[in-house]
Amino acid sequence: MAKEYENRELILPTKNMALAMGPSHPAMHGIVRVNAKLDGEIVVEGSVDIGYLHRGFEKSVENHTWNQGIIYTDRLNYVSAMMNNVGYCLAVEKLLDIELPPRGTFLRVIMSELSRVADHLTCVAAQVMETGAMTAFLYAMKAREYVWEIVEMACGARVTTNWTRVGGLMADVPGDFVDAVRERIPLVRDVIDELDKLVTKNRIFGDRYRDVGVMTKDEAIAWGFTGPCIRASGIPFDVRRDTPYLNYDAFDFEIPVGTNGDVFDRYLVRMFEMEQSILIVEQALAKLPDGPVSVDNKMVTLPEKADVYGSIEGLINQFKLIMDGHGIQVPPGEIYQAVEAANGELGFYIISTGGDTPYKCRCRPPSFALTAALEKMITGQMIADVIPIFGSVNMIGGELDR
Repeated sequence: MAKEYENRELILPTKNMALAMGPSHPAMHGIVRVNAKLDGEIVVEGSVDIGYLHRGFEKSVENHTWNQGIIYTDRLNYVSAMMNNVGYCLAVEKLLDIELPPRGTFLRVIMSELSRVADHLTCVAAQVMETGAMTAFLYAMKAREYVWEIVEMACGARVTTNWTRVGGLMADVPGDFVDAVRERIPLVRDVIDELDKLVTKNRIFGDRYRDVGVMTKDEAIAWGFTGPCIRASGIPFDVRRDTPYLNYDAFDFEIPVGTNGDVFDRYLVRMFEMEQSILIVEQALAKLPDGPVSVDNKMVTLPEKADVYGSIEGLINQFKLIMDGHGIQVPPGEIYQAVEAANGELGFYIISTGGDTPYKCRCRPPSFALTAALEKMITGQMIADVIPIFGSVNMIGGELDR
C-alpha cells in the first residue's frame, strides 16, 4: 500500500487564518488592533485599526484659551510631553510675532533634548522587553528615572508637565538645576553603554531585528515617515537641522542615518540619537545665559505673584489674562509650526480669528504615518516579527488617535 501512495500528491483544501492582535497590552499597547491573515506563520495581509482612545485633542484645544490648550498637548506624546508643549507655544508665538528671551530659548532646548532621551529610552526598553529582554528594560527605566527627576525639578511634574506658557515658561528653573543635570548625564551615559553591551551585538536580537520590517528610502518618503524611522531608511531629514527653530542652529550635533531601513537600524538610530541629544544639552548648559525666561509683555505674560498680591495694577493684569473673554488676544492669521519630536515631525496648524481661543488647531502627529505603514511592513513577515516591527515605530496612542 505504501508504494501506491509514494508518488501521489496529497491535495487538501486550505484557507488563511484570521487573527486579531490587540487592542491589548503588551503587544499592541492597548489601542491598536492588527487584523492579520496568516498562511501558517506568514502574514499575507494585515490591516491596522486605530481609534480605541478618542482623546479629542483638537476640539478640546479649540474650546479653551491659548494657554489652557497646553495641558492637552501634554497628552499627545506623554513620554516626552515637554516637546509637545514647546511646539504648540512656538506656533502661537509666531502668530503673536514675539520671540523668547535667550534664557527661555536655551531652557526649552535643554528640556526638549532631555525629553528625547527619555522617549528613546522608553522605546528601546519596551521594544527589547517585548522580545524577551526584561533586564534591559529595567536598566533603561533606571536611566529614564534620572531624566524624569530633572523634569520634576523644572516643573513639579513627571509626565503631564504643562511646562511652557505662550511667551515663555511657567517659571525659571531652580538654582541647583545646572548642577543636577551635569550630575545625571554620566549616569545616563553609563546606562546607554550597558544597553549597547546587552543588546546591540546580541545574537538573539540581531536575528530578530535584522532584515525585518524593511522600508526603503522611496517607501519611507511615500508613507510620510519622519524622525528616527526615516533616518533609519537612509534619509538625513531632521527638522532641527532642515528648518531650524529655537536656536538649534547654534549647536553642533550629528544626524545618524541607517542603511537598511529595518528594525535593527531603527534601534541603532535611537541609540546614537540619545548621545547626540546629551551633547546638545552639554553645549546648552555651557552657554546658558542669565535673565528672564518669558517675554516682557503684559498682554501675554502673567505678572509675578508678588505683583498680583501687592499692587492693583498686577491684580488687574492677572484678572484680564485669566478671565474668559479677555486672555491673550492673538491676531487673525494662520500658521504651521513643526518641531523634531522624539518620533519625528510634530506640527501644529493653527488658525486665529483674533480672539482668546483658536478657531482651528490641527495636529500633525508623527505616529500616524508610521502606524499607517504597519500593513506594508508586516506583510510577508513571520507572525513573531509583528511585535518588534510594531515596537520599532514607537506608536504613542495620545498623538495617534487625537
